[in-house]
Amino acid sequence: MNPGENFAHPRDRHLFGPGPKRILALSGGGVRGIVSIAFLERLEQLIEEVEGKPVLLADWFDLIGGTSTGAIIATALALGYRAADIRKFYSELGPRIFRRSLWRISAVQPKFDAAPLLDEIRKVSGGRTIDSEDLRTGLAIVTKRADTGSPWIIVNNPRSAYWETPKDGSYIGNRHYSLVNLVRASTAAPHYFDPELIPIAPGMPPGLFIDGGVSPFNNPALALFMIAALPQHGLAWPLGPENLTIVSIGTGSFRYRIIAERLPLLRTLAFATHALASQINDSEQLVLTLMSWLGESPISWHINSELGDVSAIASPYARPLFRFLPYNIDLDAQWLERELGVTLPARTAAKLRSIDAAGNIPLLYELGGRGAARQIRAEHLTSRPAEMERAAS
Repeated sequence: MNPGENFAHPRDRHLFGPGPKRILALSGGGVRGIVSIAFLERLEQLIEEVEGKPVLLADWFDLIGGTSTGAIIATALALGYRAADIRKFYSELGPRIFRRSLWRISAVQPKFDAAPLLDEIRKVSGGRTIDSEDLRTGLAIVTKRADTGSPWIIVNNPRSAYWETPKDGSYIGNRHYSLVNLVRASTAAPHYFDPELIPIAPGMPPGLFIDGGVSPFNNPALALFMIAALPQHGLAWPLGPENLTIVSIGTGSFRYRIIAERLPLLRTLAFATHALASQINDSEQLVLTLMSWLGESPISWHINSELGDVSAIASPYARPLFRFLPYNIDLDAQWLERELGVTLPARTAAKLRSIDAAGNIPLLYELGGRGAARQIRAEHLTSRPAEMERAAS
């Protein structure tokens, strides 16, 4: 990064300009994305108090990335939406998208028609591509290409591999991908929606894309850190807690359990769905473990009964690689009562874990707001030194 370089595009100033960098990682979780929005509203409020002026999250963060429902929110933020605007949109989004048709055949068709979802994504993204100048900062969308079995994390980084269409036309450059298609691909949860088809190369079958949560990156924090740090991705940001802050916002965590006595009652498809959801949860826990261990964090999260809280364990490197701020709630009745003072029957708390129950949105938003009020502190959000702000402006 050249301190004297001028950037005509705000995105490029965020990606390639000097000074400390900030990443926002938004997890998947269907309608539980309203939990993330509650945290984002609190985050936005405190950032404005710290900075002493109105602030868009797109202007404060240098890279915003999301998986599945997090991809919808990340794209809206990168386009300059405020958190409150996204909440209004989201409250209307859930009932429209997760409306079960009596004519859809279970185990033969996806549970929901993807057309309403596509319409809602189009309202946010319009006809823009990932290279749109309307994106005020770095944006990463996590999806998975099922026909090759590889996670795809598309970033609006003009220095990344595959950004341009090569002279031989052997593939379509990433810069030409539609935001609508990419976000729709990231939200194409198996069993719930059809996959998304995206043209990859002239004369070849389109790529078959499914929800990014099926990759190891339903919580994209680790993936975004690698994009920022590994030189192959074209950024190579300086590391260390004074240089890089990563904020990770979840959609409500919990542990999937299947009781042995109920196993004979579960159909094969239902059991497979539970097993996939459990694997996604395991991946999220692994990401939280690694990020807490490799970074410096003022926030403690209990990993499991064996590891406990690993944030107090010294990094295996000479110093922490980044500052890590993980915000989330646990959708467990005991945790909600202990940490938030909310008493719910265990059955009610368990029902909140569904990704497609739009009726849960009001209570999830309330719980997210309570969690945000208790977890996010102004001291977590250190303002950049004045000279860094001047260099970045």
